Amino acid sequence: MMAAQVIRPARLLNRTAHIVPGQLRVTELTFEVPLNHSNLSAGNLKIFGRQVTKHDTPIVPRTDSELEEYHRRPYLVYLEGGPGFGNREPQDHQLTKTALDRGYTLLLLDYRGTGLSTPINQPHLATLGGPQQQADYLKRFRADSIVQDAEAVRLCLTADYPETHKKWSIFGQSYGGFVALTYLSQFPQGLREVFLTGGLAPVKRTAQEVYTALYKKVIQRNEAYYRKFPEDVGRVRKVAQYLDEKSPRLPGGGQFTVERLLGIGLCMGMNGGLDLIHSTILKLAMDIEQFGFITRAAGAAFEGLIPFDTNPIYAVLHESIYVNGPGLASDWAAHRVGKTLAESEPGLSWLSSVPQALDYSSSSSSSTNQQPLYFSGEMVYPAHFDCYPELKDMKETAELLAKHDDWPRLYDLDQLARNEVPVYAASYVEDMYVDADFARETAKAVRGTKVFETNVMYHGALRAKTDEVLGQLFKLRDDTLD
Repeated sequence: MMAAQVIRPARLLNRTAHIVPGQLRVTELTFEVPLNHSNLSAGNLKIFGRQVTKHDTPIVPRTDSELEEYHRRPYLVYLEGGPGFGNREPQDHQLTKTALDRGYTLLLLDYRGTGLSTPINQPHLATLGGPQQQADYLKRFRADSIVQDAEAVRLCLTADYPETHKKWSIFGQSYGGFVALTYLSQFPQGLREVFLTGGLAPVKRTAQEVYTALYKKVIQRNEAYYRKFPEDVGRVRKVAQYLDEKSPRLPGGGQFTVERLLGIGLCMGMNGGLDLIHSTILKLAMDIEQFGFITRAAGAAFEGLIPFDTNPIYAVLHESIYVNGPGLASDWAAHRVGKTLAESEPGLSWLSSVPQALDYSSSSSSSTNQQPLYFSGEMVYPAHFDCYPELKDMKETAELLAKHDDWPRLYDLDQLARNEVPVYAASYVEDMYVDADFARETAKAVRGTKVFETNVMYHGALRAKTDEVLGQLFKLRDDTLD
């Protein structure tokens, strides 16, 4: 069982409100929280959030008691995917309308290290000291610290609320679901209900088990891609050969490598991802064919697909989200599993440790040259820290984090087994980022979980099919099951 953590309320530093067209009142909030909630002398961070309510002009002015009730509507807190991403503007957020229509006050809270919450960036990390000091700092940016921040904010915002309104609801998309399950493990007393979309984290699995399962889905998506775009077998190899021979730079200064090219497979698991990758490959291949080089326009568009430079937490802490407790290290699990698979899976030959594994010199009629090169998925490799400008100076830090084996626990399986907070989850059979079998295992491990499972939606369905997903989730909450 995880030790109980005493959390002090966050300190509200700033609160300013404005009206957004579309009848939204947005209050921008800035809080101060400790870097380490167990050691208040270790320094502080700023946490930024946007509180969203309806803006309307009532026909009859509200009484004081009605105004008090209106401004103390129960909170629904959105937990973004990632790790490493801040929130979109409320007017662009898929949850805003449904949350407000159902009587919630929506809170879009940027995790520590993301958005406007003391965001992680390499120049700031460099001021902290060497790789070990930077690694020690980054260890405080996992889900355990994120939920401690959220609980501190809850205690601050609801301090004068009636007891019935002090608990809040949380909504976790993707990695946000992982954070939500950590919240259920640490502070269930602060939660009224939990909604998850593509976020039933593999709470019982190691990083190696996770990537072994995810590579199978990545291979399936590659097979689907090349069935849809068979002409891209040659195009992808042509672009990869050009990158190997010319070692070009991207407009942002990073090295354009084969690993970086095939990393756009990260997009494959999202709605429209196959077409997005095809358009990208087509542009790169035609640039090489017409000009003998990759144009700035194509290079800049490519750079925008994988946000490791602008959201470095995604790369540097990604594997650590699968490490639940001391005695375990991620140790570049995605790379280790991928190299093993490359021995029997020609499409992953570029991951092989054998220098000649990716050979472009053979004739175009050879079986090797006809073999598609497979894109990777949500995998981070050591080579990424050589080709992304923001990551290059974090390479030693990333190595220390990969070898670190004294992480705190993220999930309390005993607490989850006796959970009393209602959990409503949407789970996707064809999810490339959260294995469906592991998701089912987690749903059984968290007491009181109701699941809407479908094989006709992908991981990004909350954005691509908002009404359908939210409709199903609230049916789970509102309908009675005989």
